Amino acid sequence: MDSQTTTTDLAAKDAWYPASKRDWFILKQLVTKDFKLKYRRSALGVVWSVLNPLLMMLVMAAVFGTFMRYNDPSIGNYAVYLILGNTAFQLMNDATSQGMGSIIGASSLLKKVKINRVVFPVEKALFAGVNYLFSLVAIALVMLVEQVPLGLTALLLPFGLLMLLVFSVGLSMLLSALSVFFRDVMHLWGVVLIAWTYATPLFYPYSILPAWMQTFEKFNPMYLYVTYIRDVVLYQQVPSVAMHAACAACALVALGIGYLVFRKNEHKFILYI
Repeated sequence: MDSQTTTTDLAAKDAWYPASKRDWFILKQLVTKDFKLKYRRSALGVVWSVLNPLLMMLVMAAVFGTFMRYNDPSIGNYAVYLILGNTAFQLMNDATSQGMGSIIGASSLLKKVKINRVVFPVEKALFAGVNYLFSLVAIALVMLVEQVPLGLTALLLPFGLLMLLVFSVGLSMLLSALSVFFRDVMHLWGVVLIAWTYATPLFYPYSILPAWMQTFEKFNPMYLYVTYIRDVVLYQQVPSVAMHAACAACALVALGIGYLVFRKNEHKFILYI
């Protein structure tokens, strides 16, 4: 499934498809295309989406586990702690890194067909979400091996993941718009992600942070999402109402800002791509 095929299909359906159904059709076509391209000529195929988080968890557990696992009992099972944090952060990382260049990458299609431009950054975030679903298999395997039980609080996991995905969609729209006009954004975002990774307690406990950093974490959306996911899966705790509200607020604010910036500038995209 390539861009030319998508263009042909869209042209055939454009006359009678309602706008919402047309956008959904395009989203499905693009997600399918990206999925096929990601695993093309790969012997293991989709299995890599399970192996990648497992291998990353093993490496980080080997490096950090020896001097962190027992120093802070609040972490609980370190392997599960790691994989829950890493996979959640990777979802945002993939969605924004790929979504950032989605408009530029679709330039040839945008010049040929009248299309709702917002589907491109949204599709990249949805594709990252699809990949995350495979990482749930890796999480389940680690919990099984480590004999960590899954409680009823895990039923709240979809809320945390949905808010994280909405947050990622908002960032993806914002970055995709900015990168059209300022290509340096594509380089700077890589640096931001590295700093954000180390500023978020993914492989270390929150308790080792100095007071000023602990205050900062309250305004770090990824800390909120990672903590929410760990609470409901690893610690079997129901997050507070304040935590639910904070996760929803971060998601809606990011989505609102991203959408407004995208819509305000999308009519100028064609001049810069």
